[in-house]
Amino acid sequence: MKKILIATEKPFAAAAVSQIKSTIEEAGYAFELLEKYTDKSELIAAAKTADAMIIRSDKATREVLEATDTLKVIVRAGAGYDNIDLQAATDKGIVAMNTPGQNSNAVAELALGMMVMMARNQYNGKAGTELKGKKLGIHAYGNVGRYVAAIAQGFGMEVFAFDPFVEKEAIEKDGVKVVGSVEELYSSCQYLSLHIPANDKTKQSIGFDLLSSMPAGAVLVNTARKEVINEDELLKVMENRTDFIYISDIAPDNKAIFAEKYEGRHFFTPKKMGAQTAEANINAGVAGVKQIIDFFENGNTQFQVN
Repeated sequence: MKKILIATEKPFAAAAVSQIKSTIEEAGYAFELLEKYTDKSELIAAAKTADAMIIRSDKATREVLEATDTLKVIVRAGAGYDNIDLQAATDKGIVAMNTPGQNSNAVAELALGMMVMMARNQYNGKAGTELKGKKLGIHAYGNVGRYVAAIAQGFGMEVFAFDPFVEKEAIEKDGVKVVGSVEELYSSCQYLSLHIPANDKTKQSIGFDLLSSMPAGAVLVNTARKEVINEDELLKVMENRTDFIYISDIAPDNKAIFAEKYEGRHFFTPKKMGAQTAEANINAGVAGVKQIIDFFENGNTQFQVN
């Protein structure tokens, strides 16, 4: 009997674990759960005997993947998969997959929720501003970007997007205005919601020139990856512009400086919270299981990323 390991240092919600377990067992596979582990050795030990593995933000490094001779497929429950060493997976003959779209609404709701919170001065009792009528730029119009656009339109925001990999007509069909360059997007929009992946081309690509070009009262919302921000240049913008606000669901490495110098102009969730809803947990976890089963039963590699 093939074993599917759920290895999550940051656990799925209990309801998600229950549905994941029942889906695995009903399909005739063995279920194994590793939660809240505190050392990489625990993950390595569990992976050694697994035929398939589902992770969240856990690091599937070369050391982890080379320790197992049984693992055939690993699934990242979520869209981003930079926590999997893809080359190591390929070298070991392991298929790596993600579950795109399953967490998208949860991430989008968090992005808009943080915008509202900051517009209302983190609910400190002082008068704030409204989102209605403000311009929102979406940098990368993938699954999350589409949900952000739809929710923002419900607030009455004017939505713009830049994504060279998505057809202009597809974006405009959603009532979103397409701009011709990333520079135009940032210089046009007071609010900017960031959804680019972290890769060799995007890491530290969001820096002083783009951010300092944003209009008065600029708000940068990052529910993507902290690595795409040039943090030193972001601090320079924060220093030069007292109207600039930075919101992120993962704290930057220099968060202590923000706390010391920029009170009220930033907000960071205590850990990455985009997919932290029961619904998103269930969607991504069960989708991952079904992809694994489909892979073993039918050889389906539709969501392979390596």
